[in-house]
Amino acid sequence: MELKLQAIRFDPTEKLQDFVQKKVGKLEKFSDEIRKVEVSLKVVKPETAMNKEASIRVNAGAELFAQKVCDTFEEAIDQCMDALLRQLQKNKEKQANR
Repeated sequence: MELKLQAIRFDPTEKLQDFVQKKVGKLEKFSDEIRKVEVSLKVVKPETAMNKEASIRVNAGAELFAQKVCDTFEEAIDQCMDALLRQLQKNKEKQANR
């Protein structure tokens, strides 16, 4: 699985990069078809609450996408991962019904 991390308008800390890699790595447990994951982190409005935006695009046969805005990047990534796991499960069910 290829992981591409893009940070817009800031430099991510090593701790944040490790967090993203750890979380995204868990997706492999749920699908063998995942080839590429693109994570984009962006500070929307500096110096305000709820200004950290995370978006994750997963290429797993089908294109899956989740985007959330939260107080911290970690929280936004957690919420994106929850949404992507639901999408992966739905995708698996669709393929099983074919």
